[in-house]
Amino acid sequence: MNIPDAGVGRPTAVRWRVLGWIVLASIIAYVLRFNLSVAAPAMMHDLGLSETQLGLVLGAFAWSYGLFQAPGGLLGERIGPRRAMTLMFIAWFGTTATMAMVPRGWPVAATVTLLVLLRAAQGAVQAPIFPVTAGSMFAWLPPKTWALSNSLSTAGTTVGAALAGPGITWLVLEVGWRQSFFIAAPLGLLLAAIWWKDYRDDPAEHHGVNRAEVTLIGAERMTTDDTQPPIKWTQLIANRDLVCITLSYFCANYVFYLFFNWFFYYLIEIRHVPATLGGYFTGAQWVLGAIAAVAGGVVCDRLSARLGPRLGCRVTAIGGLIASAPLLVAGTLSTDPVLSVVLLSLSFGCVQFVDGTYWAATMRIAGKQSQSGTGMLNTGGNISGGVGAVLVPVLAGSFGWTIAVASGAVCSLVAAALWFGIRADVSLQSRAVSFPLIAEPVIGPA
Repeated sequence: MNIPDAGVGRPTAVRWRVLGWIVLASIIAYVLRFNLSVAAPAMMHDLGLSETQLGLVLGAFAWSYGLFQAPGGLLGERIGPRRAMTLMFIAWFGTTATMAMVPRGWPVAATVTLLVLLRAAQGAVQAPIFPVTAGSMFAWLPPKTWALSNSLSTAGTTVGAALAGPGITWLVLEVGWRQSFFIAAPLGLLLAAIWWKDYRDDPAEHHGVNRAEVTLIGAERMTTDDTQPPIKWTQLIANRDLVCITLSYFCANYVFYLFFNWFFYYLIEIRHVPATLGGYFTGAQWVLGAIAAVAGGVVCDRLSARLGPRLGCRVTAIGGLIASAPLLVAGTLSTDPVLSVVLLSLSFGCVQFVDGTYWAATMRIAGKQSQSGTGMLNTGGNISGGVGAVLVPVLAGSFGWTIAVASGAVCSLVAAALWFGIRADVSLQSRAVSFPLIAEPVIGPA
């Protein structure tokens, strides 16, 4: 293998360009998945759907997205991120374009069934992105930057949603919800071309990487990688730390999906904010989330360097999750729509603040099996979206939207409590796997 020698004393920076493509993929992923939430009011009126039926459609994405996380991670390990991501991006184009072809005038039951199937397909083909890119980060980036790298990817998702807020709203108002899907769909093909051309599964195989960068990546990976053979999948799902972090992410993502699925609808249908202004409010919420996500990654990396990964990750996550709960309740109780938006957006920012910490901690625990480990994490995190998509409108119908939205506060506090059972400094390969949550001490030296 011919690796360029030029600039041996100074590593090339291709690893950061790879991270840039991962962030771009995160942005486009959320443009293509969030467009339905923004177009939902127009679709409801056009196709004659109720809130509960819309909840079934929205939830279909989360269920399939969650269930295909682990298979997506295994696919990435089997065929490599280059091929897996390219195929996935092409499928994004197909599923988004097909969604726009749902006919008008069908019986409501048939329309809902078709939408559920199409939305589930969209979730399935988007599912591998973050487990597979976690494997890419493991291969391309040093461990001391994992929280920041994952938080930048998280920020990409919020930027994508922020762009979709006003952007898709404008397209829906100007050309209709169907055309907005057709216009967004080719972004998947653009990603496929970029990724296939510029990404390689092994940094040493990239023509732009010199020996110094290969050495830097390899040397720093040695601090977390082991020479032991991979452990079995059954041992992954029995690991105490992975179980705790998956359950915690389930609760934290209930809050995330509360905003993802219902914030725009809540603003214009419940708070009676004009649609265009609601689009900008939604975009502002996601921009705040992006800023908070990056800040959380920086804080986690610095605290982990100072206090160790266990306390660094734990303090960052618990602090953000506890702060989110009262802000969420206050936002729902406020009678001023603008103040409500501010408080709810701050609550969302607190949840995004901790997202990179979840992924960095899981990568530290899973090591070289990060694609499978983060697949397990994101399974729990996204099944909660399927639960919440249906539970929220049911709670709203029975007790009102204040209770429905404030239910996220309980989940946020439970997510924080579960972090006391998570040890980010204990890797899968470093000790025997133990399922019972009380089998080993939670606090203290591993």
